[in-house]
Amino acid sequence: METSFFGRRNGAIDMLRGLTMFLMIFVNDLWTAGDVPHFLEHAATREDAMGLADIVFPLFLFAVGLSIPYAIERRFYKLIPAEKTLGHILSRTFALLVMGVFLVNANGRMAPLLGCGDWLFTLLAILGFFLTWNAYPERLKAGKWLRGAGVILLLALAITYRTDNGGLLKARWWGILGMIGWAYLFGAVAWLLCRKRPGILSVLWLGLIGLNLLTTPMRDGSTLLDGGNLLQDFARALQLGNGSSALMVLGGVLVAVQEKNFAREPAGRKLLYALLTVGMLVGFGTAAHEGWIISKNIGTLPWCFFVTAIGVGLYTLLRVLEEKGWTGWFAPFKPAGMATLTVYLLPDVYYAAAEALGLSAPSWLEGPLGLVKCVAFAFLVIGTAWALGKAGVKIKI
Repeated sequence: METSFFGRRNGAIDMLRGLTMFLMIFVNDLWTAGDVPHFLEHAATREDAMGLADIVFPLFLFAVGLSIPYAIERRFYKLIPAEKTLGHILSRTFALLVMGVFLVNANGRMAPLLGCGDWLFTLLAILGFFLTWNAYPERLKAGKWLRGAGVILLLALAITYRTDNGGLLKARWWGILGMIGWAYLFGAVAWLLCRKRPGILSVLWLGLIGLNLLTTPMRDGSTLLDGGNLLQDFARALQLGNGSSALMVLGGVLVAVQEKNFAREPAGRKLLYALLTVGMLVGFGTAAHEGWIISKNIGTLPWCFFVTAIGVGLYTLLRVLEEKGWTGWFAPFKPAGMATLTVYLLPDVYYAAAEALGLSAPSWLEGPLGLVKCVAFAFLVIGTAWALGKAGVKIKI
């Protein structure tokens, strides 16, 4: 597949990623505010609903999928060979898995070497992330030494880590970053292998739908395929689970492919195709809803289809705004779209610092005032990422 289309910067993806990160910080901070409207929070596992918080994570996965063809094709445009691109994909996945595991284990302490609370472990782990994966300028000769220091720090934390009952650091689950890592790996390798025959990607997408249909509990708690079968074992070996996360990523990849295919169509026709896609996804979700509830925690098919429909609709809107040059409003969100990992990690830095200092949100920050505080916190985090970027501090994997 030629790289000319994907060689251009797609500002709509940056906007989608930036807005999603802003919402992620906002909803993740709702725990600090009292009397929060339920529709903003996560729905309960068996509630058959989704709140705003249930839309954010899959929207980010959708944005990851959109960006995969652009990122990989730019590497081919620069004549970087496929094996080095595969190595790049694997290194990015490894970094996400490592960060995910450390953050999942952040409720432990550095015993017996030093002994410390959760907040210090979190701060030291994130310091290790920044030292190891910071985008150092090429002219900075000390960059490799700083990376080495970060690796040593993370190894020390991993070796000395103990839970309150003496447990070691391990992947109890992969965390949000780890889940993104596995889904990204599937989508990126799929594109790398099928980029010249993108029709196979549609087959993979349908296969993930089939996996989800067969292995996800229905309304009555039963599954179409009993547990302990070869399909689930294979999916588990590929870290796919019921396929929901990979389904979101591959959906983004397919949207990017179709946008390229329709690049020379009139604007009105492209908009019609996008609306038809949204309608199709809503229809699929409605049909699946007859047998499965809407649940982020379970990763049901209706949830996957409905959120993908939201992703296609929002991305289409942002694409139209980009083409018309109506993007000035995005300036306050831009660092969240360009320094995503930095923005994701900074809230934990603030929470850990607040715990160390014994600070907490005042009790009167409830209802609308509490929501305003969460919005202000999101902008504080994004502003901090912007300032760090200006100082040369930005995680890039």
